[in-house]
Amino acid sequence: MTITNAMVLAAGLGTRLRPITDTTPKPLVKIAGKPMIDYALDALADAGVERAVVNVHHHADQMLAHLGQYGRLQIIVSDERDRLMNSGGGLAKGIRLLDRQPLLVMNADLFWIEPPAEKTNLQALADFFDPERMDMALLCVRLEDTTGHNGKKDFNLADDGRLMRYREGDPRPVVYAGAIAMLPALLDDAPDDAFNLNICFDKAIASGRLYGLMMHGHWLTVGTPDAIGEAEATLARLREPV
Repeated sequence: MTITNAMVLAAGLGTRLRPITDTTPKPLVKIAGKPMIDYALDALADAGVERAVVNVHHHADQMLAHLGQYGRLQIIVSDERDRLMNSGGGLAKGIRLLDRQPLLVMNADLFWIEPPAEKTNLQALADFFDPERMDMALLCVRLEDTTGHNGKKDFNLADDGRLMRYREGDPRPVVYAGAIAMLPALLDDAPDDAFNLNICFDKAIASGRLYGLMMHGHWLTVGTPDAIGEAEATLARLREPV
């Protein structure tokens, strides 16, 4: 399916990136000359998304100015300046600004470099998502295909695509790559308070409805100032002509 709605989670404080984030919101920190959030927005636009909710909190004035100049998508702002809602609460609040169609969800502080293919990673995730069987479909990546990650293995990916929390010795460990395909109805009963998205993951696991799809390419995340140089070096290497 083609998914035309999305939400980008961009309201975090970016505390591990201090002192940079003392004056700049984390999504606007530039990697190879490009703000991190633009990697996410461009990936969504490339996949056929037409409108995206973006939540804002930290240095919201800078975020609003930047988002107002982004031209490839209709941007709808979910304002969290009064209260941070954490990942789950922010998502539940933001998707109320969209219609009831399926949506893609992305984090604003990670991205990937993917090889040319018939479908982008997000297009493949949208096609993979089956609401009859799945509450959520998560984009996943092998640990060895990451830069900047802390080494934590998040899930085990079964042969049928189902995800379970990783336990030591599991045969197919994967890292959650920060992109989701889902229906907004999943959060109809979500609390109005802040909560972590992991609660939704665990609820879907309990009902056997959390699935994962392996991404193609190399995944990057930038959590500390030292990680910026590492990410830029990786980008330069992967973009070198063969």
